[in-house]
Amino acid sequence: MGHLDHATFGWLTPVLSYVMACIGAALGLRCTVRALGSTGRARRNWLLTAASAIGTGIWTMHFVAMLGFSVSGTDIRYDVPLTIFSLLVAVVVVSAGVFAVGYSRDRGRALLLGGLTTGLGVASMHYLGMAAVRLHGDVRYDPMLVGLSVLIAVVAATAALWAALNIRSPVAVTVASLVMGAAVSSMHYTGMFAVSVRVTPSGTPLPGATAMQFIFPLAVGLGSYLFLTSAFVALSPTAGEREASASAQRPVTGVAR
Repeated sequence: MGHLDHATFGWLTPVLSYVMACIGAALGLRCTVRALGSTGRARRNWLLTAASAIGTGIWTMHFVAMLGFSVSGTDIRYDVPLTIFSLLVAVVVVSAGVFAVGYSRDRGRALLLGGLTTGLGVASMHYLGMAAVRLHGDVRYDPMLVGLSVLIAVVAATAALWAALNIRSPVAVTVASLVMGAAVSSMHYTGMFAVSVRVTPSGTPLPGATAMQFIFPLAVGLGSYLFLTSAFVALSPTAGEREASASAQRPVTGVAR
């Protein structure tokens, strides 16, 4: 059995991956709050931004953490198309959950269905990402830990959607984002602890790209997207600020006598 190291670079990748998960969660929550205070095209656009932020944050968290993953006795490569597909899955399933709570009139039912769909989608993203791993050997999973990781994903997704519906203040959003980041990280590492590898030494070159050739540049690009979008959201006026500005610009129609 190959020895698995989940933190080859020490605490750097676990901490950085947690930060990315928190940023994606915070941005997604703030965008959802803006969406619920908007109508028409503005609501749709805010929900799309929220879904892309949460999905991108989760995916970036996963693969930043994977930068620290190594197995003794074998190199590791990644299947590029499958890795990109896992990113699309993350964004699409989060979009389904976010739009469900953003437009449904029965918020309770939408929360349950959206949480289940999104949680299963997040778990699918994780295991699709693991399926993209190429190494000399066989990868096996502990079914109990896999099931626990899926359960954590569903609970975390449901909690995220609940927070999007019920939390408004910046302080509460920050706290919720820290909790959600911890939940997403817990799901990832629970899934990783389910992994065991039986290494088969071989001199045959592995197909795919190394983490530094592909995962690192893509993670940096997506991380930059999250930071830039965060700045845009922070600088965009809220619905209350827009209303106050519009009220201040209305002409006075009456004259005191």
